[in-house]
Amino acid sequence: MREEQKNNTSQKKNNTPKKPWFWPLIYAGFSVAFVGMIWGYNVYVSDDSATDSKWTDASKDPDSVTIETNAKAESLKYPFKEALLDNVEIVQHYYDMEADESIREKAILVFDHSYVMNTGVSLSINSEPFEVVAALSGKVEEVNLDPFSGDEIVLSHANGMVTKYRSVTGILVKEGDVVEQGDSLAMTTDNEWNPSAGNHLQFEVLQDGVLVNPETKLAF
Repeated sequence: MREEQKNNTSQKKNNTPKKPWFWPLIYAGFSVAFVGMIWGYNVYVSDDSATDSKWTDASKDPDSVTIETNAKAESLKYPFKEALLDNVEIVQHYYDMEADESIREKAILVFDHSYVMNTGVSLSINSEPFEVVAALSGKVEEVNLDPFSGDEIVLSHANGMVTKYRSVTGILVKEGDVVEQGDSLAMTTDNEWNPSAGNHLQFEVLQDGVLVNPETKLAF
């Protein structure tokens, strides 16, 4: 009798169906879930990084961005305070081949028995020092110190223009500075290269690398 019970028990155990796929399926499910979590985390981090990058770029130099935007909408102004306009005199004009002969004569600079065509305008107020200001918002590209021809400041602007301010002293800016239109740059002085102009500002304008007559841009 006991033998029959043992045999029956053994048969029942042997007849129980085996499920060889069960645990591999569980492991596979966990693996898929784990990979999904990792992928989701990477996407989240990437989106966050991209957002942070955009904010970083936008806030990299807000002053520079603002000034560049303003400069594109600006028009060239006088390189001195406008209140001085009535007192400013052009002592030497820009040499323009199409200008009247009398103006061309005033646009020729003489030094050591040599004649040089003026590449800008020489501005003076009774040979007295006056404040020089930025004619446009921009960046200080160069500060050249030359006591002989006069110290010089070179500004670049967002509209492709470059302005130069020569025969100055007491320079208030340095290379790399960003300035707004009307900011003070220096004071005028005289120089040995052009003594006949006295205390003056040599103001030059280039558009896309080509010299232009400042008088066509400003109503002197």
